[in-house]
Amino acid sequence: MDPINARSMIDAAATDAPGERRFERRRRLTPAALAVADQKVRAAYSPVVITGVVRVVDFLMLSIIGIALNLLYVAPEAGFRWEYFAAIVAMAAAAVVCFQSADIYQVQVFRGHIKQLTRMMSAWAFVFLLFIGVSFFAKVGGAVSRVWLSSFFFVGLVALIAERAVVRALIKRWAHQGRLDRRTIIVGADSNGETLIRDLNAQEDSDIQILGVFDDRNDKRSMDTISGAPKLGKVDDIIEFARRTRVDLVLFALPISAETRILEMLKKLWVLPVDIRLSAHTNKLRFRPRSYSYLGKVPTLDVFEAPITDWDLVMKWLFDHIVGGLILIAALPFMALVAIAIKLDSPGPVLFRQKRFGFNNERIDVFKFRSLYHDQADPLAKTVVTKGDKRVTRVGRFIRKSSIDELPQLFNVVFKNNLSLVGPRPHAVQQRVQSQLLDEAVDGYFARHRVKPGITGWAQVNGWRGEVDSEEKLQKRVEFDLYYIENWSVLFDVYIMLKTPVSMLTKNENAY
Repeated sequence: MDPINARSMIDAAATDAPGERRFERRRRLTPAALAVADQKVRAAYSPVVITGVVRVVDFLMLSIIGIALNLLYVAPEAGFRWEYFAAIVAMAAAAVVCFQSADIYQVQVFRGHIKQLTRMMSAWAFVFLLFIGVSFFAKVGGAVSRVWLSSFFFVGLVALIAERAVVRALIKRWAHQGRLDRRTIIVGADSNGETLIRDLNAQEDSDIQILGVFDDRNDKRSMDTISGAPKLGKVDDIIEFARRTRVDLVLFALPISAETRILEMLKKLWVLPVDIRLSAHTNKLRFRPRSYSYLGKVPTLDVFEAPITDWDLVMKWLFDHIVGGLILIAALPFMALVAIAIKLDSPGPVLFRQKRFGFNNERIDVFKFRSLYHDQADPLAKTVVTKGDKRVTRVGRFIRKSSIDELPQLFNVVFKNNLSLVGPRPHAVQQRVQSQLLDEAVDGYFARHRVKPGITGWAQVNGWRGEVDSEEKLQKRVEFDLYYIENWSVLFDVYIMLKTPVSMLTKNENAY
């Protein structure tokens, strides 16, 4: 997909530091869009992660119950027998498989009560019938304690019912808070959009929350209100709207035949960290069933998917906080020495705080060791530090060359949670290249912000770090960052982390 052109965004003034002003480019939204964007929205919970956690809890809970009953009743008389423990683990695993086959690991099912319990009780009984059958044919049935087996069945069943009651209460609470909703915007305020919204709203237990509709047209085909959903603005407004409030899904109601219009819109919207789908509910052209993904019964075609979601997001969070925490603890004595050196070298604070672009263009405060003279600090990064720059202190020159000045960003990773260990490097909001803002110099620049920025990244370990004095250098950074986003894995992060120290020693010619 070709990159977008982000030049349509406009300027609005804001204050960043005493005596200075910065200009943040914000597109003006319609009053209807502002009314939606200003509503308080909580962070979303992933249904995939929720159902996965319930599976793990089921397995662990049943295993603990079976082992505890064995230790209380069987072991004191018959002694320790590993066969029991193997059977318990196997039965707990079989229960999870049977629950999955009974299709009860769904958030919609968790909301129910009778249907969920009926399926669960039937599956749990089947596990015990299966165990009894295997024991009979293996001729070990007589060695199995009937008291233990019956106790395991009833205690396990009670525990499962209690657990599901807790899960049901949590699901209801999260649903009320909007954490389970897929906040959706529709593109297309015509009859196709009206049909799509009506079909989505007609479905029971749907997690789709329609925020509104966007459409560029101002003629009779474009309606102000579509099946109760307000028209919030034009397609160009979607980017700014999605950066002011949580949007999970952009759904095109345009027919596939409108290929040119769809491609033009996708060139603008692909930089957002959201799922983008094309509705196929009115298209006469039909593909194989597996080509579609479904929103209830509404068929859609996936165009773009939000990167690093569900369990991937959990794994990255754990990696950042566990590995980042260990690195921070190990680095604290060295960081204290660096702080003393900075304080002795020149007057002023030890740490330097700068506004930078974070995830989805969020403005974040990034911490660094101060490397410039305090009275010549440049919190807006209007003037790029160059070779031999007289603003850089003696200690600053060393810590910038070796990237030691980046170490305080570990506090961003571990405590503020607005940086990752690995990701596209965050740039200052007013940083420029050849008098142009970065997103004006390179099309598709903001696509870097579909994931959380990092202390180190794929571009940096490949030599694209330090001064950015040409569009070509910036373009290379963007290309490497986009490659990282599309090919992310925990092992990729580990590889970049291991390669970072070598890169700092061998590829620092652009770091001043």
